[in-house]
Amino acid sequence: MTDASMHSLSLPQATSPETPALPGCPIDVLEGTWWLVHTRSRCEKALGADLDRLGIGYFLPLALRRHRHGGRPVEVLLPLFPSYLFLCGGPDERYATLMTHRAAQIIDILDQQRLINELRQVYHVMASREPVDLYPGLREGRHCRVIAGPLAGLEGVVLRRRDICRVYVGVKALGQSAELQIDPSLLEVTE
Repeated sequence: MTDASMHSLSLPQATSPETPALPGCPIDVLEGTWWLVHTRSRCEKALGADLDRLGIGYFLPLALRRHRHGGRPVEVLLPLFPSYLFLCGGPDERYATLMTHRAAQIIDILDQQRLINELRQVYHVMASREPVDLYPGLREGRHCRVIAGPLAGLEGVVLRRRDICRVYVGVKALGQSAELQIDPSLLEVTE
């Protein structure tokens, strides 16, 4: 199981001429318009369960977090982008999502292809099982591409923090990005 919730309505593999689909990426299975759903507080997984029940396609990236509860180590899957979920479908699916009363707002995405490309990259990061941290706000820095290893082809923004090279992979419409540590020898600058 990957650390992402996904429900798909159709099985054909859709590809884009601009960016090739990642192998096995379920983002490409969903058909329709993508929207950004701002959920009510702490309703991301509950909304995902409602959408599963209704047969509506969505993407909810989840990250495994380890912490202590009552002195015991506990592992929990938490939304990578708190209070947000990505919805795919048509006007009927959008309306049904609003009627769950778990969505505070549904935001139109003008650049659908860009969002799909960014969601593919987020899925790729989640499927890699590399440690991921949420880092609010896209960071300014050099754009790069991973040239080797399990994340080859991934594009993001590089930044050094505490002498550790980190790459930010973000969703611009959301204004947030995921952060992962990476060996700088695996990166090439793309701009």
